[in-house]
Amino acid sequence: MIPATLAATLAAAGFVVIAAFQLLLALGAPLGRAAYGGRNAELSPAFRRASAGAVLIWLLAAVFILGRGGVLSVPLPDVVVDVGAWVLVVLSVLGTIVNLASSSPWERFGWAPFSAALAVLSFIVASSPS
Repeated sequence: MIPATLAATLAAAGFVVIAAFQLLLALGAPLGRAAYGGRNAELSPAFRRASAGAVLIWLLAAVFILGRGGVLSVPLPDVVVDVGAWVLVVLSVLGTIVNLASSSPWERFGWAPFSAALAVLSFIVASSPS
């Protein structure tokens, strides 16, 4: 079994990768084929704004998982960090399902396994003893 600290570190790195990808999308990089169903290489302004917001969410995800894994001290009540870790498990599972259902090969064969790995890592962290 992977120790919770290692799982937290790997999951946080994965969430930062997603944040970086979302930042590239928000800045207009032509990577839309790997996001939002893959319909357009260049995203509309609305999707670019959504990606900008997603950057913050995924960076917060990294902080929460590092806090729950005991890697980082987070100035929040333990219960908030614990619930946050379980929310990340659920979001990662949902991300896996959505990406598997996508018509985009980038999402099906790239993001789906990536999300599944994050779900497993987040589960290890969330279910570890406090």
